[in-house]
Amino acid sequence: MKEIVILTGAGMSAESGLKTFRDADGLWEGHDIMEVASPIGWNKNKNLVLDFYNKRRAQLLTVSPNIAHYLLVELENKYNVTVVTQNVDDLHERAGSSNVVHLHGELLKVRSTKNYNLVYDWKIDLNIGDFCEENSQLRPHIVWFGEEVPILTKAIDITEKADILIIVGTSMQVYPAANLVNFVKSGTPIFFIDPKPTINKNSFENLTIFAENATIGVKKIVTQLIT
Repeated sequence: MKEIVILTGAGMSAESGLKTFRDADGLWEGHDIMEVASPIGWNKNKNLVLDFYNKRRAQLLTVSPNIAHYLLVELENKYNVTVVTQNVDDLHERAGSSNVVHLHGELLKVRSTKNYNLVYDWKIDLNIGDFCEENSQLRPHIVWFGEEVPILTKAIDITEKADILIIVGTSMQVYPAANLVNFVKSGTPIFFIDPKPTINKNSFENLTIFAENATIGVKKIVTQLIT
């Protein structure tokens, strides 16, 4: 079977009720990004960071996958599909996607501040004093600004093998994730779905743009690919 790689961003989950990464004023839920999504912010005010992610985690548990999430699962009937997402939610998994790679971590997981490999499932509030088995404070399992993306090499390897690339709901402005599109083989069909496309048809070879929200654009592409 052909390999489909799907790169998804915040616009994929927006129609489920999750806000996009940041508002037009550059704030994220009223906070400066560096206050709540950087090692500097963590070291400055751990309680603020933990409260921020506790609220995001609680919100995530109240929403459900949207039709676009479910439609992408249908592609698995005809293709080998890998979703590489910038999103930290679990909506792809809840919809039934079999192979999901989270570039920026997962909101429903936490990890040790001393041992990166100690990662735990977590659906309740995370507080100061919640320790790992090695007696160090736990933190959100999120890749913050200023930190390396540990599975970037894996994502590149996956993208290089794509026979079809689908990009949904991402501005292609957040690096290094935005650079993944440059690793597809020459001539690979690329489908780009975003209501306000940041690239034009001449940006990449064999590019098709759908200036639509995720639910509408994904339906058009899935119908085309499984017919």
